Amino acid sequence: MKVGLYFGSFNPIHVGHLIIASHLANETDLNQVWFVVSPQNPFKQSATLLNGNHRLHLIKSAIDGENKLRASNIEFSLPKPSYTCDTLAYLAEKFPGYEFCLLLGSDSFQNLNKWKNYQGIVKNHSIYIYKRPGFEITELYGAKVKILEAPLLEISSTYIRNLIKNKKSIRFLVPDSVKEEIELAGYYRK
Repeated sequence: MKVGLYFGSFNPIHVGHLIIASHLANETDLNQVWFVVSPQNPFKQSATLLNGNHRLHLIKSAIDGENKLRASNIEFSLPKPSYTCDTLAYLAEKFPGYEFCLLLGSDSFQNLNKWKNYQGIVKNHSIYIYKRPGFEITELYGAKVKILEAPLLEISSTYIRNLIKNKKSIRFLVPDSVKEEIELAGYYRK
């Protein structure tokens, strides 16, 4: 089984995330794409993060019925902050018959050399890179890469959180099921 790992805070998940994951699941040789919910990204502040289990639930709600997409809480039981190299080592041990690949935007890929043990990551895992405007891929860091065009939307979770805080509509930016959960639970209002 070949699995693409789409790491992120998904705070909250939105249609931009879903379009990229769906495109990579449908247009590559990947059997599945897993949304790996990061409880704490070492490069981001955790103050605005919704509880990990709530974010995981929103993803499950968003991808319900999609066979090639899965939500993963694998990092919840690992030390924080979460480092991709540690997660990959844990997954290799837990799922020995699986081949895990990373899914990254070209913006994130540009910072790969700042990641903990990035040399081990590129040695043992393929990386599927979807192009983002303004972030050309000039250095491959010795990685086995597949560079892809994917439909992109200029939406961010920060933008969505700000809309919610300012009592504005997030309809069409997130799936209806996610919108309903956010409104029902009162997430991101403060």
